[in-house]
Formats: sequence, structure tokens, C-alpha cells
Amino acid sequence: MHVYFIRHGETDFNRQGIIQGRGVDSDLNETGREQARAFFEAYKHINFELIVTSTLKRTHQTVSHFIEREIPWIQLLELDEISWGSFEGTSPSPERNEAFHHTLHAWRNGDLDASLPDGESARQLDERLSRFVEWLGTRPEKHILVATHGRTIRVLISRLKQLPVSEMDQVGHTNTGCYMAHFTDEGIRFHLENDLSHL
Repeated sequence: MHVYFIRHGETDFNRQGIIQGRGVDSDLNETGREQARAFFEAYKHINFELIVTSTLKRTHQTVSHFIEREIPWIQLLELDEISWGSFEGTSPSPERNEAFHHTLHAWRNGDLDASLPDGESARQLDERLSRFVEWLGTRPEKHILVATHGRTIRVLISRLKQLPVSEMDQVGHTNTGCYMAHFTDEGIRFHLENDLSHL
């Protein structure tokens, strides 16, 4: 099985440095739509048998050209972005930046239960992604396209590489950056990592 994991295209919130998270259901901006079109043009030759996205429309819009081909499409809550709680949709400020970076630092030091106010922890995100990975292992399709989010990509790829979640920052992510993983009986091999050659 070959699975292509793509982060959604750019939104205005991305451009402005505003945290979106699970609670902000934003649209792609013009750049994001161009990125989505470029990804489609580069990968339209692949016979995807299944599309899997989060429930948030920025992932739907990123793979909309594939969805329009009437490829079977499933939306999963497990692939939603992490909840950043009360920080979602807010503009950057010194206080918010400090709290945000304090939480990231805690995760790097192994405190996976740390979270922003009213937000999810890294452990909670990892737990729901473990359910997704288990579900993925039951699929019969040979080529699957998965569209999700930045922090979700970090934790998901860490899990697939059997890295500690505390090392998630080793996993890069860019708007429409693509990871391609080949699942075999012997394990998982990555052929693409945050690939942007389509842009």
C-alpha cells in the first residue's frame, strides 16, 4: 500500500501567523488554491482508490480536484488539527507567543500532557492518530491520498517512523508538502518527505 500524506494549502490565517487549530474552519486563499491545483497536476496520474481528509474544509479544498473525480472520500475526526483551545483564531501577541512556545518546549522535554488553555495535549492528539493508523492498516486499497494539518502531520509521521512524540519537531511540514509512505509486511518506508517539487 502506498499512502500520500499532504498538508492543506495556504489560508489567510497561515499567512498572517494566526493559529487555526481544530476550531477554525478556514478556506484556502488564492495561493492555497494554486498550490492545490499544482499538486493535482503533479499527482493526477496516480490511481488513487481512496481519499481521506479531516473534517475541516481546508483539507477538502486542497484535494477537491481529486474528489471531483468521484474517488471514494472519507472524512475522519481523527485527522483534524490539534485544538489550540482559547488561542485559536487570535492574533499573535508577546504573551500568547510565550505560552505557545512554553507548550512546545514542554512537549520536547517529554511532558506530552501539556496544553494551551482549553486545548488538546500532544498525548491526546497522538491517541486519536493511533486510532487512525490502526484503521489505515485495515484498508484494502493500494493507493490512498490523505489530507490533514501541520501539527497532525508532525505527530502522525513521528508515529509511523516510530519516533517518540517528543521528537515531532524533526518532522517538517509546509503547505501541500507531501509525504509518501510504502507500507509492506516488513514495515514502512518513506519515499517522499515534505516534498514540494510540484510547486
